[in-house]
This record gives sequence, C-alpha cells and structure tokens, in this order.
Amino acid sequence: MKAEAIPYHQTKHFSQFILKYISGDTSLRALYNRTPSIESFKAQIFEKKSQNFNRNALVTSLVDQYSGIDSSDLVKNNIQSIAQENTFTVASGHQLCLFMGPLYFLYKIISTLNLSEKLKESYPEYNFVPIFWMATEDNDFEEVNHVHLFGNKLTWNQTQKGGVGEIETNSLKSTLDQLKSILGDSKEAKELCHLFYSAYLQHNNLAEATRYLLNSLFSKYGLVVLDANTKSLKQEAISLIKADVLRQENYPLIKQTNKALPKSQAYVRPINFFYQLKGFRNRIELHGDVYVVLNSDNTFSKKELELEIENYPERFSPNVLMRPLFKELILPNLATIGGSAEISYWMQLKSTFAANGIVFPILFLRNSALVIESKLASKITHLNLSSHELFEDEHLLHKSYVTKNTTDEISVEEQRIQSTVLFEQLLSKTQDASLIKSIKAEQQKQLNTIDKIEQKLLKSEKQKHHIKLAQITLVKNKLFPNNGLQERHDSIIPFYLTYGSSFIDRMKSHLNPFEFNFTVVLDK
Repeated sequence: MKAEAIPYHQTKHFSQFILKYISGDTSLRALYNRTPSIESFKAQIFEKKSQNFNRNALVTSLVDQYSGIDSSDLVKNNIQSIAQENTFTVASGHQLCLFMGPLYFLYKIISTLNLSEKLKESYPEYNFVPIFWMATEDNDFEEVNHVHLFGNKLTWNQTQKGGVGEIETNSLKSTLDQLKSILGDSKEAKELCHLFYSAYLQHNNLAEATRYLLNSLFSKYGLVVLDANTKSLKQEAISLIKADVLRQENYPLIKQTNKALPKSQAYVRPINFFYQLKGFRNRIELHGDVYVVLNSDNTFSKKELELEIENYPERFSPNVLMRPLFKELILPNLATIGGSAEISYWMQLKSTFAANGIVFPILFLRNSALVIESKLASKITHLNLSSHELFEDEHLLHKSYVTKNTTDEISVEEQRIQSTVLFEQLLSKTQDASLIKSIKAEQQKQLNTIDKIEQKLLKSEKQKHHIKLAQITLVKNKLFPNNGLQERHDSIIPFYLTYGSSFIDRMKSHLNPFEFNFTVVLDK
C-alpha cells in the first residue's frame, strides 16, 4: 500500500469552519486554548498539572472494568501508570456502533494511538495513555444499530430503551447468523465471526461487548477503553452537575459563545444533564420552582434535587455539551481527537471550561482516509485518473476524460472569446441605453448558443467513450457511496476480509495526526 496526501479543501467534504481551524485562521483563536502542534504540549502539560482530579478513582474504576478481560501487559501498565503524576492521556470517543460501525470509528482510534506514540517520542519523561471513551449513555439506538455491508444495510432490531451501553446483546444472535452467512468461509471471515460472536453473545450488554471487541483488536497497542457511567466517576463531577442543573451557570456562557460561531453544532439548554435510571434517560427542566423529568412522574424541589445529585450522581447523565467537561474533569487529558462536528461543538465550550476550572484540551481533527483496493486501483490507473481527480463531481470527471481522450476538437472556448470581443466592439460604438440593452441581449443569446453546441459536441463524444465513462461512474459510486466519504459509510469488515488484522497495522502506518491532509491509501 502507498499513501497520497490530499489537502482537505480539495476533497470538498469539509466545512469552511474546520478548514479555518486546521489552517490556523486567527479569527477562531478565541474559541480554543492551544494549536494542535507538538510544541503546544509543553505548556499544555504544565497547565494540566495544576488541575485537581482524582487519579486513584480513575485507576480503580478501570481496574474494575477490566476484571475478567484478557488484556495485554501494555494495557495493564497503562492503567496503573495513570496513578502517576507524570502520566497524561490522549482521548477519543464514540457511540457504541454495531460491529465497529463506519471506518471513521477505526480512524479515530488510530489517530489516538499515533498521537500518544508521537508525544512519547517528543516528551520521553512523561507517559501518554491512549483512551477510548465509550459513549454508553447515549440513547439514540438508531444511530448505532446497523452496518453497511456489500451494498446492504444489516440492522439489529430490538426494543430496549435507555442508554445504549445497557442494552442486552442476547437478541443479536439472528443478526450475527445473518452476518456469518454473508461473510463466507475464508480464514479472515472465520476470525471476524469468532470475534463478533464472542463479543456480543458472551457479554451481557453493548458496553461490555464493545470493550471486549476493542480490547481484542487494539490491546497490543495499549488502548484503554473507558466507560465513565459509574457512580465513583460521577461523584467526581458533583460540583459540575450542581452548577449546571441547580444554577444553570453554563447556559449563558455557551449562548454568548454561540454568537461568535457561524453555526452552533449542538443545541444548548438551560439544563444540560439527563436523569437516568435503568432503561430510562430523559431531560430535566425547571418549571417554576419544580424540577421536572420529562415523560415521567419524577419531580424534585431544588433541595430534593441537590440531595439526589449528592447521593446518586450516577443518575445524572451529561448531554453532548456537558460530556466534554465531564471527560476533562476526570481524565489527566491533554488532547481530544474528534471529527468535524465534534471539533465544532467543543469550540462552543471554551468559556464554560474556564468557569468550571477545567483545562481546555488541544483539539485534533481525526485522520480521514480513502482506501482503494488493488482491483479498483488498477481500474483507476487504466482510466488515467489521479487521486485528486477522484474527488471531482462525476459529470466533471466525464467531461475531463472525454476532453483528454477525444481526437476531435470539442472546446469552443476560442469561439466564446471571439464572440465576447465582437460584442465589446459593438458596445463601444454607442451610448444609447436601449441599444446597449439590445446588444447585451444578443450577446447572451449567442453565448447560450455556443454553450448548447459545446454540450452537443460533448454528448456526441461521450457516446464514443460510454464504456470508460461507465467505469468512472462505477469507481465514483464504489469510493463515494451516496456521494459521501467512504469512511462515513463503509465498515472495516470488507477490508478485514481482504487484508486480515494487518489492515489496522497498514492504516496505522499511513495516518499521522500532525499531517493535516486527507489520506488516500492505494493498494498497488
């Protein structure tokens, strides 16, 4: 495999906001703490040292979560090292996608691993632990219950409610059997099926299954998988919960920051915590003097709710805007890796971090990639297409191919220039407003006629190349499903079937969190 770098803006799949951030645009400078460079970590480490957090509570919780799991010595050492003052973390996180979901799930993890390793190279006196934060409290099951595979959508249907981490996985048997029949009998297919059956049918819920799955694939790299939905870790956040729920302190700060953003990625509410019980996670609202848990019979006075927070902090679940503060409160974390949307909503929170006495992490855009397998890579070479051209719209690719490969002259640019010159000369001969209007109208008619002729010439030439153009369409549809990025649609499964577990190693070798370019990986 070889890799080629494509500037993010040339892919046409990233917002102007994100492009400004990775380019260091000064207009965004007030929205984050430090730039994502290796040099920034010296000051970040110094500042993070000043934040008070309970390392022992984190270690104890992780040890408990890893009990009964056959993790690597590197993972065990990483967990224990968190108790040391010279250890810091680098974190990413995501929802608990079925079968690891789309490819960007993998790229997040790889970015986290590689950033940790590069920090160790530059700052050898410190330890850096890669953390994957499982979003076990999310309750949008429809976002995680499926995987796209060979043009089909494989879906897990079940009726359990509440945080997805608590959903029992015993109902996955039929979906797993369906997957097994699709994958076939190759060595790689058998490996995957064994992994998935072990993860989902030998563990009680989606959180435990996902931890097992990620540990099986990434334990050798030292990845530590964390579920922060525990009473012991929520206890560390009691002050944060009270500030938001009882006093609504974060709401005006985020509202003010939102004014400086072109678009708010995440909606802020006066109260940004849910109330959760088994199979239940609903918003809290203040109605007069009474705190109401929506769609339930649960109501609290302010004093009752304060006692509830103190005695049962695990019942309070942060929303998408409070989760970053909770994470940075309990982790000795230096950097957070996320996608475009995540980076955007983190930037809504800078002032909120300061108000809560929490150090704002360095934000890294996760690596993005397009993987082109050998057969498709050969077809692209045969079509004489470059990696950059693959990101062009299909009709532009067709036009470009026809123009480059036609034996006839189909460009009418010369005639278009001649027409423009002619009408400019005519316009110079009069000052009559009505005549000028008439000349301009005729000019536009002629240009439209020239355009129509060009289209007809192009159409005629396209018919001569219809086989090649159909191949271009096939390539585009394969690499950009539904005109989107491969990483947001395709799963790791087809690539594992081709390359086995080495696919992770191969991608890890090609992705660098400090190289702010889109990566095209070609198997040639």
